[in-house]
Amino acid sequence: MWQSRNFLGALLLLAITAGPAWAQFGKNVTIPAGSEEDHQLSAINAATDPAQKLQLIDAFAKAHAEGDFAIVANEQYVSYYLDAKQYDKAFEYGDKIFALDPDSFSNVVNMVRAANEKGDVSRVFSYGEKAGGIIQRYKAMPAPSGASADEWTAQKNNKLNEIKENESYIEQSMLNAANQQKEPAKRAELLVRFSKAFPDSPNAEQAMTMAAFAYQQAQNRAKMTEVASGVLAKDPDNIGILLLIADDYSEKNEQLDKAEAYAKKAAALCDAAKKPEGLSDADWQKQNSLQKGLALSALGQVDLQKKLNPQAVDALTKAAPLLKSNATSYARNQYRLGFAYLNLRKLPEAKQALTEAASVDSPYKGPAQEKLKGLATAKPAGAAKKAS
Repeated sequence: MWQSRNFLGALLLLAITAGPAWAQFGKNVTIPAGSEEDHQLSAINAATDPAQKLQLIDAFAKAHAEGDFAIVANEQYVSYYLDAKQYDKAFEYGDKIFALDPDSFSNVVNMVRAANEKGDVSRVFSYGEKAGGIIQRYKAMPAPSGASADEWTAQKNNKLNEIKENESYIEQSMLNAANQQKEPAKRAELLVRFSKAFPDSPNAEQAMTMAAFAYQQAQNRAKMTEVASGVLAKDPDNIGILLLIADDYSEKNEQLDKAEAYAKKAAALCDAAKKPEGLSDADWQKQNSLQKGLALSALGQVDLQKKLNPQAVDALTKAAPLLKSNATSYARNQYRLGFAYLNLRKLPEAKQALTEAASVDSPYKGPAQEKLKGLATAKPAGAAKKAS
């Protein structure tokens, strides 16, 4: 009689259950029931004194320095040092497992857990990427001899479903580590790495979208454009990215026709969008209104650049009430509106828009105040119209 032994040390995580040998991640080490190894492992598991447990593990490891039982010995060390919160030792023995079994998914879960608990972002990502590689290699494996294509696909899907909770844990660990980075460029880099490690994940596109915005914040326009273009190639209806590119081009007075097309498309998508599950009506209204406002504001900026001032006033006026939930976006919109009115020589309206821009705390407060000072001695609206 034989029994399968699996020593997954990570708490809160699902054990990987045994199936046909060709359906496993990595090696499947079995222990003969009633064997000396079985008794040794039972004694290790039963020991409650940490010093005694370590002595028993040392004895098992010494007796099994090579072969598959060495994997089991190193698993015992990983479990022991995880419980003891000696994370560097856990990494040491986890790496020994990878040397013997590169596709050990249970081990990579333990390593991510150790990196999480230690707060080691670098290792969260290096082990997370290793997990992604294990999964991608498994998905690409051809059907083994004796297994039909349908049977193999079913077995792989079953196994992938079994590790889904562990995979989600690893993904969230990587995303949390990335989002905690205060430096935008570093955050963007990690988000891109995540997407490459888990390209089939529902989180991959969102991560790349966030990376594009992080590169914008880092003022790395080349990387922002590269990442944003990649997102749009896969999802042409990504509202956030459409707005990002439309805003960038309109501000830089480049590719204005593309900026206009993207802004119009984003506005239309907002009109047709449905509230996602799990989002309150109030939050959805705020999000959708803000996005529609940003689209209209970008259109207004395009019209300003094209010197189509009446159209700019129309778009920017419509955008204003939709942007009030975001001080910076609202102030920028009113600042733009002020210039559109100035171009039309409508000074009272321009002063009103600029006053609104200066009324909220944003980067546009100072410039709007300076512009208002310059308008203090300007001709009245009637004189301006007569002069025109």
